[in-house]
Amino acid sequence: MLDIFDRLPDGLLDLESNQLWQLLNRPTLIHIEGDRQPALFVSILLHGNETTSWLAMRDLLRKYQHQKLPRSLSLFIGNIEGARYRLRHLDNQPDYNRIWQIEEGSEALPEQIMAQKVIREMRSRGVFASIDIHNNTGRNPHYGCIPSLDKHSLHLARLFDKTVVHYTSPKTLQSCAFSEFCPAIVLECGQPDLPEGTSHALAYVETCLHLGSFDRLPDDAIADIGLFHTVAIVKIPHEINFSFTGEPDDDITFPNEMDCLNFCELPIGKSFGKAKTARAYLSAVSENGEEKSDRYFQIQNGEILLQTPVMPSMITLNRNIIRQDCLCYLMERLPLP
Repeated sequence: MLDIFDRLPDGLLDLESNQLWQLLNRPTLIHIEGDRQPALFVSILLHGNETTSWLAMRDLLRKYQHQKLPRSLSLFIGNIEGARYRLRHLDNQPDYNRIWQIEEGSEALPEQIMAQKVIREMRSRGVFASIDIHNNTGRNPHYGCIPSLDKHSLHLARLFDKTVVHYTSPKTLQSCAFSEFCPAIVLECGQPDLPEGTSHALAYVETCLHLGSFDRLPDDAIADIGLFHTVAIVKIPHEINFSFTGEPDDDITFPNEMDCLNFCELPIGKSFGKAKTARAYLSAVSENGEEKSDRYFQIQNGEILLQTPVMPSMITLNRNIIRQDCLCYLMERLPLP
């Protein structure tokens, strides 16, 4: 399930993300030689509807078409079939950002075997840093997510934005897998197709390509980071009906502009939605897999209220994404190490 090239295929930079399938038959890893080694690894289109990653990398590679990159680049183009239809993933596919670890004793999916090939290839070559570029479907600021809190990872994150999210789960994410052998980050670049997301991602990747060493960056460069830690992922159980428009069969009705709550520090007692039936329920699973709904939510007089101060992120109003992934993440502030 993996093709590996040592140069850009002719005509690739003329295509939109939903046209890549015309040249690329499967997930593709492209090594492009630059002035410095080891290579910067950039992962794009793990989710086929998150187009900023391709737009940014296409613009960057067009810029360097007739000159050598300042550092070698290894570009991984993930879910080409999902991108063809501008879907996060097809119904018969796993989430391409949940395939980067194989659970012991389980039968590996073809996509997981492919991801392990990418890991082995890059580990053997050496990696300067890993960047995985994503979009949100809800309204969010731009921010970076890092699985490790070592100094190099913090510098990698601060080069993108001072808002930084630390997470340790799920272990199946691409950035978690690569953090075992290099600094790794997920870029959250706002909603797809917006020019500010494309330009921010492009400028960031170019900065990293020009960077000689993380050791040369001053310690005070990370002093202004606003660091948050993911404490739970909020899911809506499959049997629960919900909407943002107050439908008659709702178990839960959420506010119709709920994504305005992203990256707002919310107090105890803040309403998270209306519980309209006795079975209304939100699942909140901690990073170690424990159900913690009672810690974060209670229902009083038909309102779902917060039990503890938290900051939500990645709230989306897209029902398909909520069913495929989650409603949001809950975060708390974390002191810099």
